[in-house]
Amino acid sequence: MEKEKKHIIIVKDSSITIISRQKEDFISLSDMAKNFEGGNALIEQWLRNKDSVEFLGIWETINNTNFNSLEFEGIKNSAGSNRFYLSVKRWVTATNAIGLFAKAGRYGGTYAHKDIAFEFGSWLSPEFKLYLIKEFQRLKEDENNKLKLDWNLQRTRSEERRVGKECRSRWSP
Repeated sequence: MEKEKKHIIIVKDSSITIISRQKEDFISLSDMAKNFEGGNALIEQWLRNKDSVEFLGIWETINNTNFNSLEFEGIKNSAGSNRFYLSVKRWVTATNAIGLFAKAGRYGGTYAHKDIAFEFGSWLSPEFKLYLIKEFQRLKEDENNKLKLDWNLQRTRSEERRVGKECRSRWSP
């Protein structure tokens, strides 16, 4: 099993944690919400919103072959009513969702796939979303540049070893 990679980006003076799991990026909604009035309660308010539930259901339908669409329909029909409540745990348990998860411990909180996190960011503030996307793209560009440098370094070392072997075989008695 591949180890989770963790990165931090700064968006509007907020440190936002990004965890890479199985080659997908998940952004901390908890970190995103902490500097807004209401803090983590905003995540639950967003989950109560009928449009948010529909977005989550569509995302899961597209990206998750094990998504329980029957349970989703029940949740979607209840969304928006005064008594409706949806937690990340309930969403994941009921629908087999993969786009959201809650994590305990040092880097705990609520995490969402980047597509979902950008949607949440837009709900918080369009300006915040744009800065989030910009910083996320900068992080990805930095990662790609590092991979290119690592690849070039490995290629150069391999070439040096090959040339060294050729020279040794040419000059050995």
